[in-house]
Amino acid sequence: MLSIIVAVAKNNVIGKDNKLIWHLPEDLKRFKQLTTGHTIIMGRKTFESLGRVLPNRKHIVLCNDANLKVENENVEVIDSIQLLESYINSEEENFVIGGATIYKLLMPYANKMYITKINEEFEGDVYFPEIKEEEWKIIEEQKGIKNEENPFDYEYVTYVKK
Repeated sequence: MLSIIVAVAKNNVIGKDNKLIWHLPEDLKRFKQLTTGHTIIMGRKTFESLGRVLPNRKHIVLCNDANLKVENENVEVIDSIQLLESYINSEEENFVIGGATIYKLLMPYANKMYITKINEEFEGDVYFPEIKEEEWKIIEEQKGIKNEENPFDYEYVTYVKK
């Protein structure tokens, strides 16, 4: 099963210059809590933006460059969506973590979305695809903690495919 996990600004921005624009430690903790022990699926740019292999997670990097090599047993590079079939059909939850092209490509296969909605607009160059409300149902909403470290109003919204 594929689940999408993403933080999205009010204007659908998710990044700029291959980086996150905002810093919300509470959201990063939630990301770690949800994805640890699972497989995370991403594009090459997202993988490079991480700066390292995240501990206790298998990384699948989907990219056009079949020659991309990463010397780490927790990283697998694939060049075809067909190679994700076992993850799509798995009972186990596997997380799609970006970027925009990968979200758009894999959204039709996702059964669940964990979206952090940041109630602020940001200037960016990468956008999350439009959520077709008729295809998704909200099953949980929770207000995020706003404080000195987490300076924006935000909420966690969990969707499941109808």
